[in-house]
Formats: sequence, C-alpha cells, structure tokens
Amino acid sequence: MPIRKLFLTACVTLGLAACHAPLSKPEATASPDSVATASVTAEPVPTDEALRADYQQRLAAGGQVYVMDPSRSQLLIYVFRGGRAAKAGHNHILSAPRFLAFAHMPNDEPSAARFDLSLPLDELVVDDPRLRAETGGNFAGERSESDISGTRRNMLGERGLQADQYPRIHLKSVAITGDWPILLAQVAVNMRGVTRVLPVLLQVRHSKTEISVTGSMIIRQTDFGIEPYSLFAGLLSVQDVVAMDFSLTGTAMEQ
Repeated sequence: MPIRKLFLTACVTLGLAACHAPLSKPEATASPDSVATASVTAEPVPTDEALRADYQQRLAAGGQVYVMDPSRSQLLIYVFRGGRAAKAGHNHILSAPRFLAFAHMPNDEPSAARFDLSLPLDELVVDDPRLRAETGGNFAGERSESDISGTRRNMLGERGLQADQYPRIHLKSVAITGDWPILLAQVAVNMRGVTRVLPVLLQVRHSKTEISVTGSMIIRQTDFGIEPYSLFAGLLSVQDVVAMDFSLTGTAMEQ
C-alpha cells in the first residue's frame, strides 16, 4: 500500500523507529531545517476519559461531533533506513489498531473546526507482515519475532519514547485554514514530553452522520529530542524524517 499523497501525519511519528536510538533531553531545540513551525509549552496529555468528556461538552454546546472508528480506519507510521550501508538495515511500518479521535464542527466554517487524536504507544504493532507485503518494494519481507520484539522494546523503552512515563502521543489542531474538502491544519504534536506545531494537509468529507479524513504528516525525530539510530559513524542509520499516513472514518456522536 503506497504512502498517500495527503496529511503532508505523526508516527505519531516517530522516533518510534529508532530501533536502538539513544535520546537527547526533551528540551533539545529543533534543527534550523526542521519541518516544525514552532514549539509550544507541553501540556499534560489528556486521559481518554477527559478527552471524551471534553467533546461531549462541545456537542452539548452546539454543532456536530464525530467519533473516529479504529476498525474502519488506518493509521500507519513509516520509518526509513539510511546511511551508506542502508541495504543492510530495515525499513519499518508501525500500525495503530486502537486510538481515540474526535472532531468538532460548531458550524460549517473550517476555521471553527477542532480535532484531537490520542495514540496509546503500548498498542502499536511493529512490522505487521501483511502491511509489509502490501507496501512492497524495500518494505517487503518478513522480520523474525526476535527482531520485532527487539525493535519494539527499544522503541518504547528508556532509550526510546519512554512509554512508561509518556504512554500516549497526542495530536491537537490549533488552527485550520483552507476550504472543504482541502484543509491545512496547524497541529500540536505532544510526544515524550515535547510539543511541536506542524503543518498538515487534510482532505475532509463529512455529512450529518459520517466523516472521513485522509492525510499524511512528516515528523523529524530530532525535533522531539530523539537522536536517530546510527552505527559506525553513520554507515548504518535510521533517517531523521518519518512519515505518518492515515485514513480515518467516524460517525456522529449522539447526545
């Protein structure tokens, strides 16, 4: 399955992919060529209960609220091998079978819309054989269970995303421009205690009962204080840039 042309997200996203990458401190500043447009003070990531209650209040205040359905959606994160010996490394695909996402449209003005997506790190699936086969090219080919287990352990562990301390990645729109169905959103990505605001191109189609959102976004690991995995002075490495690609489908929330 090729990477879609829209949502530029991230893995959400992610330094997830640095299989053994050591991390710098979260307060590390972004590189000058970063895709991050700005950094903002990190807010606590809301719990699922708090996020659901927030959108129930928004629904009560007026307009339309949609709840995304993970069983009808797909969220993928692509991680790319790099270095002069890249062929000795692996590309990775991370998938999210479960997440919580809402969109609120108080009226028909795109600028008034709001969305949130909360992604639990401990439920990410690493290198699903079916997805690798569907993607094809240099993503194809199964990986051993021990390799996958090692990648996952290092991705979520102390030298990775520190999932025990930061169990979720949270994406929240802070500004939306454009016009239906093509929108440009500024999205605050909160990951490992660091928040960056990134531009995201969206295609959104909605009715009174359903909504579909497709897009892609680019994230640099170094923007979140993550030093991409590298061996032998860069001979074998993971690229700094990762891509999040998604197609979300949801239904209207009932009061």
